[in-house]
Order: sequence, then structure tokens, then C-alpha cells
Amino acid sequence: MNNTASILVLIFLAVTFIQSAYDKVFAWQGNIDWLKGHFANTSLLKNNVPIALGIILFLELITGVLTLVGCVELMVNGGRVFGYYGAVCSCITLIFLLLGQRLAKDYDGARTIAIYFVPAVLAVFWLN
Repeated sequence: MNNTASILVLIFLAVTFIQSAYDKVFAWQGNIDWLKGHFANTSLLKNNVPIALGIILFLELITGVLTLVGCVELMVNGGRVFGYYGAVCSCITLIFLLLGQRLAKDYDGARTIAIYFVPAVLAVFWLN
């Protein structure tokens, strides 16, 4: 199996984004309440938390599905299309999340997102 690293990273990204989307769907109001406080001092997001959370939820769902399907595609026939697009969507989603953390001046949160960015970029590179 020549794609072991790519499959493992795709599984990692799928679990990350599917779990995060699941949390947003089933704890929507709790997330809204917490994020309103988190972004209270930002001019761009303080009044747009529900819209921003909806955008992130959409991106996470698309990313989770693409990475999961990409993992299956890679295992079944060696195809890389869905995995590649899932990896690219992972990077885009993480950049959105990083932007939010930077706007909120949550540098520890931004650092955590940067850690997730490394395997996402590796997946883009490997699946390209």
C-alpha cells in the first residue's frame, strides 16, 4: 500500500472536521453564546457570529465529506481527486478559522490551528 500516509492524514482531517461540524449542529446555541463573547471586541465578527458559524459549519461539512470520500477512493482504486479537494478545502477552512482567531487576538487558538494546517498542506502536496 503506497498511500498509507495520505490515507492516515485524510482520516485525521475527516475526523477533525466531521466531529467539529457535529458539535456545531448539536450544540448550536452554546457555540453562538460562547463565540459572541469570544468575538465581542472584533468589529468584523461581533455582530455576525451566527452567519460566520454557519459558513464555518458548511465548510467543515464539505471538507469532512470530501476527505472521507477521498480516503475511500484512495483505498479502493488509488484515485486522488476527492482526497485532493478535501485537503484543499481543509486548508481553506483552517485559514478561515485562523483569521477568526487572529481577529479575536486569540494567539494560542491561532497556534493550535496552525498545527492542524501542517498535515492539511502535506495532504495537498501528496495528493497533487
